[in-house]
Amino acid sequence: MRILLVLLTLIITSCATSTKEGEIGVKRRQLLLIPNEEVISMSAQAYTATKSEAQKKGALDKNPDQVRRLNVIAKRLIPQTAIFREEAPKWAWEVHVVSSPELNAFCMPGGKIMFYTGIIEKLKLTDGEIAAIMGHEIAHALREHGRERMSEELVKNVGLQAILLSGKVDASYVGYAEQLTTLAVTLPHSRGQESEADDIGVELMARAGYDPNEALSLWKKMGSQGGKPPEILSTHPADETRLKNIAALIPKVMPLYQKAQKN
Repeated sequence: MRILLVLLTLIITSCATSTKEGEIGVKRRQLLLIPNEEVISMSAQAYTATKSEAQKKGALDKNPDQVRRLNVIAKRLIPQTAIFREEAPKWAWEVHVVSSPELNAFCMPGGKIMFYTGIIEKLKLTDGEIAAIMGHEIAHALREHGRERMSEELVKNVGLQAILLSGKVDASYVGYAEQLTTLAVTLPHSRGQESEADDIGVELMARAGYDPNEALSLWKKMGSQGGKPPEILSTHPADETRLKNIAALIPKVMPLYQKAQKN
């Protein structure tokens, strides 16, 4: 019981929001138990390791034109991050490209961006579609979704351990409890984080002067790849859900795009 009380106190005192609302109005409070400095340090180490591995294979930044293209897009997006986090434009941003067939891209905490050539080449991405992906991934870093997931995992593990230590629940039921937590809490929350990243990403690209409608064309291309689990078992929203949500955002951010076009 004492462990559960301490855990509850930590949860209550650690709820915050990591960004300002922006035009789209991101308001959800988050559980942020893990120190931000620790997450940044771990992310930097992982990013360095990823670069090192790619470099050993001769797969890092092989195409200078692609690297330049991504850096141009990043330089337009990064200043817009101040709308959500004032300090974000001063992060130690990096952009690299790995030659790999994977349809993948990410932005680690602290602004460490990586694109894989597969997603650029296989989907024949326009600059606007790249901006949609990059904005989405930057949004994960701005909202500290990785730190949030780590905090939630910590709470779940400590909570399950507390239940076992109480002696009031058979250990064989803990596995079922963990499965229920994943289906009822973890996956929906991950889908919520993905939707937040879509929302912020669309605003970032619009503010940077990229047509937000290209976010729709991007996710239609992604959806055409197939092979996805049902939404209830996925950490990502179903394609139709994602497209509907983004389409509803476009009227809000279109004035930002039009303003950027005039400047």
